[in-house]
Amino acid sequence: MTLYGVELVVAVAAEEAASILADALVEAARAGRAIALTGGRSPGRAYRLAADREPNWREASLWWGDERCVAPDDERSNYKLARENLLDRLESPPAEVHRIRGELGAEAAADEYDALLQDVRLELVLLGLGPDGHTASLYPNAPALEERKRRAVATEAKFEPFVDRVTLTVPVLASAPEVLFIVTGAEKAEAAERAFARPPDPATPASLIRSSTGITRVLADRAAAAGLLH
Repeated sequence: MTLYGVELVVAVAAEEAASILADALVEAARAGRAIALTGGRSPGRAYRLAADREPNWREASLWWGDERCVAPDDERSNYKLARENLLDRLESPPAEVHRIRGELGAEAAADEYDALLQDVRLELVLLGLGPDGHTASLYPNAPALEERKRRAVATEAKFEPFVDRVTLTVPVLASAPEVLFIVTGAEKAEAAERAFARPPDPATPASLIRSSTGITRVLADRAAAAGLLH
């Protein structure tokens, strides 16, 4: 099986994948890197493990790859996920935590985040993968995939919850020297095969995100990696 621009790391199950991701987060936090977080069940578990393994994150800075346009205490908020599972568990939180203020509305929040990211170089970008091949809030064949000037843009959700989103753009996500996808569950296997074992295609946005300066890793459990192991 040919993989397109990625290094595959296969875990036995989702818990092992979360543990490996936690170790990567701990390494980045200790090195004082600028980290872009993602949402989802597996990252949430990794955030808890990372907080347990390294309670001092004061040298790191945190960003988000995307966010739903909801209040920061809304159950659908990616920031809330990280706050409950990571930030609230740390003895020394990051000196800089730059959340996307989705409660401003998609356009205003995107404008604000675009300005905040000026002259910022993300060093570790975490990404998930949707069953349709989307990543962050970049959806199949969406106009946002063509954006090359802005760092953050507003997008519309293509699946539940149907709320507007703000997402980082392809060039910004790809600018990090380390891009790390976490993909777990059999329901992601077909999308993973399209994203990582086929040429880049706007119909599968994750296939467009590869580090332009370093390495892109795919951390998958065996169920999600089923189509990548032949």
